[in-house]
Amino acid sequence: VLYKESVGTGTPTPVTPEMERVKRNQEICSSVLYKENIGKATPTPVTPEMERVKRNQEIISSVLYKENVGKVTPTPITPEMERVKRNQEIISSVLYKENVGQATPTPVTPEMERVKRNQEQISSVAYREGLGKATPSPVTPEMERVKRNQEQISSVLYKEHMAKGTPTPLTPEMERAKRNQENISSVLYSDSFRKQVQGKAAYVLDTPEMRRVRETQKHISTVKYHEDFEKSKGSFTPVVTDPITERVKKNMQDFSDISYRGIQRRVVQMERKRVDQDQENLTG
Repeated sequence: VLYKESVGTGTPTPVTPEMERVKRNQEICSSVLYKENIGKATPTPVTPEMERVKRNQEIISSVLYKENVGKVTPTPITPEMERVKRNQEIISSVLYKENVGQATPTPVTPEMERVKRNQEQISSVAYREGLGKATPSPVTPEMERVKRNQEQISSVLYKEHMAKGTPTPLTPEMERAKRNQENISSVLYSDSFRKQVQGKAAYVLDTPEMRRVRETQKHISTVKYHEDFEKSKGSFTPVVTDPITERVKKNMQDFSDISYRGIQRRVVQMERKRVDQDQENLTG
């Protein structure tokens, strides 16, 4: 109070871009000096005892926090509050768009696509080179139990902190607007796909490394196929026998017998002889 009484009236100054730049530079310098003053520390392994103490501290902190919270009077969320909230979001979105300057769009050329893919491949290679060697640890039943308990505790705490909301009925108008939005999104997606992707091929360099990988994959696939074939050799798949299957099987057997024994040929010869005899009887 005394400090505020001794402070006189000041003249407010606008925040200029130069002041913003100086402020950012001060923050960067502070961060650099802070990191330079940090000495070297000795890392200590996280033991189960430390994990237990940490969990207990979190539980105690949560209990003390709830004890220090006084009683408040909940206020219902009225439609007027909802309207004001939506208006504030719209105003914030409009102000944000007003502050954005005008930009010049540049077309995405095949050269830019090629450079982008190369950068992604280089980033992936550099990321894998920077990875050190790690010691895998087996997942024990105790670790599985602790993980499940943590998930259950997190779910309970999350549900405790959730406030009560005001449900709104789903009217036919809302359903219609939802369907229209889905249709508009689908149309825009299809148009964007046709303009950007459809009819264009992706060019990939055929390097010796890619050819080697492709040949290796073919060999692995061939070995896997022969291995599965050898395992399945001699096995059969049981099929349920029903009357229809039996009838079809019998008909196929009859056709096979007729073709094998030449019965069809003899039937044709006998039919020809009968026709000849009929002709002779008629002429005689």
